[in-house]
Amino acid sequence: MGLVIQGGRLIDPKNKIDQVMNLVIEGDRVAQVSSKPVDLKGREVIDAKGMIISPGFIDLHVHLRDPGQEYKEDIRSGTESAAAGGFTSVCCMPNTRPVNDNETVTQYILEKAKREGFVHVLPVGAITKGSQGQELAEIGKLKEAGCVALSDDGWPVMNSEMMRRALEYAKSFDLVVMPHCEDKHLSEGGVMNEGRSSTEMGLRGIPCQAEEIMIARDILLADLTKSRVHFAHISSEGGVRLIREAKARGIPVTAETCPHYFSLTDEATIGYNTNAKMNPPLRGLKDREAVKSGLRDGTIDAISTDHAPHSPEEKEQEFDKAPFGIIGLETVLPLSLALEREGVISLQQMIGLLTYQPANILKIKKGSLEEGAFADITLFDPLAEWVLDSGQLKSKSRNTPFNGWKMNGQVRYTIVSGKVVYRS
Repeated sequence: MGLVIQGGRLIDPKNKIDQVMNLVIEGDRVAQVSSKPVDLKGREVIDAKGMIISPGFIDLHVHLRDPGQEYKEDIRSGTESAAAGGFTSVCCMPNTRPVNDNETVTQYILEKAKREGFVHVLPVGAITKGSQGQELAEIGKLKEAGCVALSDDGWPVMNSEMMRRALEYAKSFDLVVMPHCEDKHLSEGGVMNEGRSSTEMGLRGIPCQAEEIMIARDILLADLTKSRVHFAHISSEGGVRLIREAKARGIPVTAETCPHYFSLTDEATIGYNTNAKMNPPLRGLKDREAVKSGLRDGTIDAISTDHAPHSPEEKEQEFDKAPFGIIGLETVLPLSLALEREGVISLQQMIGLLTYQPANILKIKKGSLEEGAFADITLFDPLAEWVLDSGQLKSKSRNTPFNGWKMNGQVRYTIVSGKVVYRS
């Protein structure tokens, strides 16, 4: 039986469509996109009046913790959380146990995702073996096994020669490299942003320069090798400026940020709130505004979540002992819609940041809804009001700083390959 989505406002930024449309889905593809009545006979009908019909969201940066730390999250719970957030594809980082630095781990992830997953899972392979920065992973085999990008995630490749070789190999396999930019020497011992809040709380801070030094280095290496570099979770004013200047010079770099960096500042950590502890850390007000500016002018290409589940016991430790990271898959939509309400970006820009722009970074055929495209679709009500109760989330973990927040905008349906995988 086919599916018809009827009477919703379809926004497809890649194809510059923004009008009330009907969508016919047959199998895993979009069969018809029309502003005229369509044949409903024998088809399930979704009345989308008042909803936005968007290409399915694509998250470039999540942690599914599987294999190895399934008590925090696993592929089933993580992808169910993704579906509830409107995502139809997620890129899972390689810092699993064992690290995804070989085809055996990649195949495990893909096979389990096929068996138990709610959305498409796109593995990111490690740059170096064990993410230790000492020896390159077998990049060709990772690509052949199904990896779509490379990253050592929270363990940046500190050796510049090693990073140069990684970029050269990645280029030969047409893979994008996604560095977590942090000078580990400069940030050593730091647990939050270096600033007034860290001074008042008596905690060791991480200066913005720890991020910016590595962004500058990797821009230089991208220019040297002409390889594609995608900067993960940008948080600082200087980082945005460096990437803007690099793009103006034609260097092949892209960037993402996360909702917490444009929604919060380091003041959220006051009171030793470990649910606001993340890496890179929440920054100051000028950094938050710079991130918004980068989204507005296109310096930042994508919104990702850096979904990082941790158990309550881990987060309930003292601030300096608690792990970095928050969950984010189920809050990205309302937090991003807040940017539209503030006038920072348009609704079309927001959807582009979550759909075809991430797809372009990965060079995958997703993120749009023309006839013949994969039927990965998100339907949301932009005006729905609700209050976040972390106990109701699909994720196994509860580590969010947004618990109790009043939210505007809610996912109603998530459709993956033509099948409804979430409805509310």
